[in-house]
Amino acid sequence: MIREFKNETYVDFSQEENRAKMESALAEVASHLGEEYELIIGAQRLKAPKQFKSINPSNKDEIVAVHQKADKGLAQKAIEEALKRFESWRWVEPEERAEYLFRAAELMRERRLELAAWEVYEVGKSWPEADADVAEAIDFLEFYGREMIRYAQPQPLVKIPSEENELVYIPLGVGIIIPPWNFPLAILVGMTSAALVTGNTVVLKPSSDSPTIGAKFVEILDDIGLPPGVLNFLPGSGAEVGDYLVSHPKSRFISFTGSKEIGLRINELAAKQAPGQIWIKRVVAEMGGKDVIIVEEDADLEEAAQGVVSSAFGFQGQKCSACSRVVVSSKIYDRFLNMLVERTEKIKVGPAKDPENYMGPVINERALASISEYIEIGKKEGRLCCGGGRVEGNGYFLQPTIFADVDPYARIAQEEIFGPVLAVIKADGFNQALEIANSTEYGLTGSLYSKDRKKIERAKREFHVGNLYINRKCTGALVGVHPFGGFNMSGTDSKAGGRDYLLLFLQAKAISEKV
Repeated sequence: MIREFKNETYVDFSQEENRAKMESALAEVASHLGEEYELIIGAQRLKAPKQFKSINPSNKDEIVAVHQKADKGLAQKAIEEALKRFESWRWVEPEERAEYLFRAAELMRERRLELAAWEVYEVGKSWPEADADVAEAIDFLEFYGREMIRYAQPQPLVKIPSEENELVYIPLGVGIIIPPWNFPLAILVGMTSAALVTGNTVVLKPSSDSPTIGAKFVEILDDIGLPPGVLNFLPGSGAEVGDYLVSHPKSRFISFTGSKEIGLRINELAAKQAPGQIWIKRVVAEMGGKDVIIVEEDADLEEAAQGVVSSAFGFQGQKCSACSRVVVSSKIYDRFLNMLVERTEKIKVGPAKDPENYMGPVINERALASISEYIEIGKKEGRLCCGGGRVEGNGYFLQPTIFADVDPYARIAQEEIFGPVLAVIKADGFNQALEIANSTEYGLTGSLYSKDRKKIERAKREFHVGNLYINRKCTGALVGVHPFGGFNMSGTDSKAGGRDYLLLFLQAKAISEKV
């Protein structure tokens, strides 16, 4: 009997025992830094002609791991292997496929702090952020396993006396999974496990900024006995390997999480019929956001200030759901701005390994340069209230930065920065606040802080985002609780972690028999 799904609880690092265990996990992982990993295609572990290094963003001189840089020849080999294995994997009973996910979740629980430690080193997540990411990965495995069992049950149809009818869900084929670096385990596991449990085979191209964490998940699936070739691990360049996989006539679907620009490119490539391609490829895309929190004069301002700061600067603002705009009622604007600045100036920035640091590094040198450029733009478009510069250290550290008096259509209010930069915008009334909130090309997450029931109900109708939160922060979606995905240029509104998600990896077949 499978127990009812329940979200994982987070580790409390204020307890000395848990802190000691995490320190031990960090030390153990540190002893394996710099090791080389191989590609995995079928049962083979292979090396590529070229390699690349994964770097610790908290210490840019420290090599986390060395990975293979796949080329088109290896990508072709991976597609062929996945296609061959699909012919057997597709017929494995859904309950058996779900059991693989449940076993992976159990092993992940045993290795939970080790996996979190890898995230601290490879992407610069703080201890709580890293642990939450591992917990979410476990949730995806448990939730999607149960969902597949639900979809495998007889589906309700209208009955007629002359026929016996049924509707069954069958897999699509070979899927290309392209996850992001910012939730390097959770999103990778969610996208991959959804494809696998529905009977598809996968070529997984991890982010070049977090390939080691992807390799650790592949190790877990190998340890639980997932058949070779069901999942093929293929790090490599997006421009070379990624485009090749997306355009290949035998790839059936692409599941992508990342930037708007790359998401649109994938959508364009996938829409073109390649020679020998006999299907319309399906694209599941979760892209960027320019997420906003509205704070009204009747709100609990203490809670609102805490929610905005947490949403804006948690994991250095490197979340597609992060608050990068806050729209504040003119009646409380100055007071609330002071509250934001006061809290932000207390944030400690430094190496993610140190639990005293709330903010770690941004992911790499390119991100540092891009965010810094936006900060310079912000100095011309708004009033710098705090931050705005680098933080000393051998990593990619930036101060949490707030700009006030920003025009709703300024670049820092419209373009995704993906870093610790917050634009504060004044609104004269709730009408204008909603208008500003809906003024970007994105529509991922948003939040309203207000005690006014009329405003809340109106926001439910008119605030155009895929995930709307009332009187809480706009980050931290829970699997099964907050199905996640957005509108407009934020993607295909895939609703990861929801009851509709697995349908994106399945096709429905209706069968009728005359009696």
